[in-house]
Amino acid sequence: MSEQRLKDKVIVISGGTKGVGRAVAEVCGQEGAKIVIGGRDEKAGKKIARTIKTYGSDAVFVHTDLLKVEDCRNLFDQAYEKYGRIDGFFNYAGVTPVSPLDTCDEETFDWVMDVNFKAAFFCCQQAIKYMRMTGGGSIVLTGSAHAWGGQKDRAAYACSKGVLRTLMEHIAHQYASEMIRCNYLTLGWTPTEGEVALRNSLGESEAELRQRAAEVLPMGRMCERSDYVEALVYLFSDASSMMTGSTFRITAGEYI
Repeated sequence: MSEQRLKDKVIVISGGTKGVGRAVAEVCGQEGAKIVIGGRDEKAGKKIARTIKTYGSDAVFVHTDLLKVEDCRNLFDQAYEKYGRIDGFFNYAGVTPVSPLDTCDEETFDWVMDVNFKAAFFCCQQAIKYMRMTGGGSIVLTGSAHAWGGQKDRAAYACSKGVLRTLMEHIAHQYASEMIRCNYLTLGWTPTEGEVALRNSLGESEAELRQRAAEVLPMGRMCERSDYVEALVYLFSDASSMMTGSTFRITAGEYI
């Protein structure tokens, strides 16, 4: 077996029970990391933790409602209490409702900004608190091509992803001296559970979604969960120890 690239690192993942978060949790576990999964789906979270343990590593699920700042803090408190350090944080959790600027209501706006930005802000605050105790760490904020303006029906979402870019650059500039890194991974159009459910609610099947996306994406297909895992392993590994403040794109050539 090749050397594990994340041996004994402790990585916290918000939204780690579904989609890319789940895929990354499992692969990082295979690479030797101890994984702390934050989310609301206890059954799924505990199942993933059991799977990671079969790889010879360890994992724990922490029930986390990202609409509650105290839950955001507790996710990291529990991680540090169990493992004594935090080396990485993957901010995957997010929501993507239809939200055009001219019709978006206050409730939808607040929901998007609270989950996509406010929760990430306070998770990063807590991650930094513990990372600085043990010599630094790597934070990866999940970005989107929508952050550069976005499609007309995703105004609130686009704004939330744009402000995450600012948060990434702020952390990268202000905490580099403490060896705390932060990068922005721009994910492409991916048929996650949430994306498929959204399209189904609008009357489009997954097959129709994939066909439509294939026709507009320069590389001819949607991104899959597996397309991101190597990038994330790299960003959490010592191989990227001098990489901070970067926008990392995996989008099948999509630039909205």
